[in-house]
Formats: sequence, structure tokens, C-alpha cells
Amino acid sequence: MTQTNMNAAIVDAAITSRMSVRAFTQQNVPRQTVMDLLDVASRAPSGTNTQPWKVYVLEGSGRDRLCEKVCAAHNAIRANPELFQEYKEEYDYYPQEWVSPYIERRRENGWGLYGLLGIGKADKDKMHLQQQRNYRFFDAPIGLMFTIDRVMGRGSLVDYGTFLQNIMVSARGRGLHTCPQAAWNPFTKIILPHIGAGPNEMLVCAMALGYSDEGEVVNTFHTPRLPATEFTRWVE
Repeated sequence: MTQTNMNAAIVDAAITSRMSVRAFTQQNVPRQTVMDLLDVASRAPSGTNTQPWKVYVLEGSGRDRLCEKVCAAHNAIRANPELFQEYKEEYDYYPQEWVSPYIERRRENGWGLYGLLGIGKADKDKMHLQQQRNYRFFDAPIGLMFTIDRVMGRGSLVDYGTFLQNIMVSARGRGLHTCPQAAWNPFTKIILPHIGAGPNEMLVCAMALGYSDEGEVVNTFHTPRLPATEFTRWVE
């Protein structure tokens, strides 16, 4: 194997082994490792080098207190669904109306995960508890919150995506796993004051970071991908 092929294999393995891990061990992730990941990720491209990302790292009691606050709000909404009106995400992550083929993929993903965990469509209590795992970062020791200045345009969210992907791929090179999370977004009014973000900042998403618990069945869940031949058109 040539050096070029070896390099390609290493990079490809980091990308293709990335997955959304939903159960982490309690093994500590050193601060320097987190900072190294972020330094590497900062090489992401951004329009005119604006570098619009801002990162808040939660660990220890700071992480735990936020988890308790958001879990309490999540429980309160379940008891009184009208309270959900108080919690609004600041941008539409998902479409207002689902159409094919995206609705089918969404259902395949959701029911595939629940089916693996033995959660049926009528198991509302189990669904609630599984959803709430998001708000505990799936037990990962590190939680990341990502914000952006509200003044920035939508193009900066494209830039932000490349930054997030860099974190997730770089994590794989260090034996770490991640789970990017938009589930936190409705609770921005709880999150932003807790992390000390300014009034000019908007929550983009969160991410769990740590070591995968390989003994948990939920981590055997892998989502499929379409081959490039199905979403690519050559124009000659």
C-alpha cells in the first residue's frame, strides 16, 4: 500500500467510524485533549475567515447542574404540554412540513432506534425517558455548547457545520466518540445564562463527548447512508 493510500485509509476510517453514540462511560477526557480537538477543528473553512464559532465546555458540577435544570423543564412540559410554548428554538433545525423522502428516513431512524431498545409506539413513559437521555449528554463526561453571534448570516451556519464535523472526526482519531444534539435547542433560555453566553449569542447545538460504552445495545444502532450514485449527477 502506498503512503497516499495509507493516508486515505486513515482519514476515511475516522470519517466512516463516526456515529452518534448514545451511551458513554465515565472515563475522564483531559482538558488538554478537548482543547487539542478544538484547535484542530478551528482549521474549518469559513467565509472570509470569519470563524463564527464559540464553544462552551461543560464538565463536573457545571455540567450536572445544567442537566438537572433542563431535565426538570422537560418533565414539567410532559406534565403540562402548554409549557412548551415557553421554550422555542431560535432557528428551524427541521422543516415546518415533512415531505418524502425525508419523512420516511426520519421514521426509519426513530423507530429503528426505539425498536432496538424495545420501546413500542404506545410506550410514552419509555419514550420520555429515552429522550431525556439527551439532556444528560447520554452520560458523557463532557458536554459542549456551541453558539454564534446573532448578527451573522445563514451562511455562517454552513461554516459552523464544517467546524462541528472536524471535532467529530478528530475525536475518532483519539479513540473518542460524539453525539451532536439539536434536542437542547428549545431550552436556550435556560442554557445561555447557565453557560454565561451574551445576549447577542444564539445556541447552534450541543454535543456529547467521551468514550463509547461498548456494552450498551444502543451503541449497536447504525444509520444507513445512500450510495453516492443516488445523490450525484454528472454534468458534461
